[in-house]
Amino acid sequence: MSSKQPQAINETRLRVRYAETDQMGVVYHSNHFIWFEVGRVELLRQLGFSYRDMESQDNCFIAVAEAKCRYRAPARYDEEVIVRTQLLNVRESVFHFGYELRRAEDGALLAEGETTHIVTDGEMKITALPEKYLKVFRAAVGKNSDPGHRKLETRNRKLI
Repeated sequence: MSSKQPQAINETRLRVRYAETDQMGVVYHSNHFIWFEVGRVELLRQLGFSYRDMESQDNCFIAVAEAKCRYRAPARYDEEVIVRTQLLNVRESVFHFGYELRRAEDGALLAEGETTHIVTDGEMKITALPEKYLKVFRAAVGKNSDPGHRKLETRNRKLI
């Protein structure tokens, strides 16, 4: 992990594949949750670690306890989508991510959502997030000063 201040926001671009669309040519709703996961994994990588390492090296698993998505506009085949993922808050055994999906071409909001995660061990018993991760997560959340990022956090809070 780097000594540089970690960023609690990640933007990942993806292109809608034909297999992700329904008969009407619109992205099928459950794919949004897959894209949320893509964003989450990339955010963790940006913070300096990976799910795989957390699981294999630290017996630390991040289970989804709740997932929400509010659909705003359709995404269609071959469009480029920006998955914006933000770590909203973290406690010892629970943390929250917020998401925005935007069409890259015009910035239109396609969907917004939130996931709540609990930390477990390999036997699915709730446990504390190891200190090396907790420290990075807390620093990332506590030092987020971009007003645009706060806007994402505020908007997603209203979904609860």
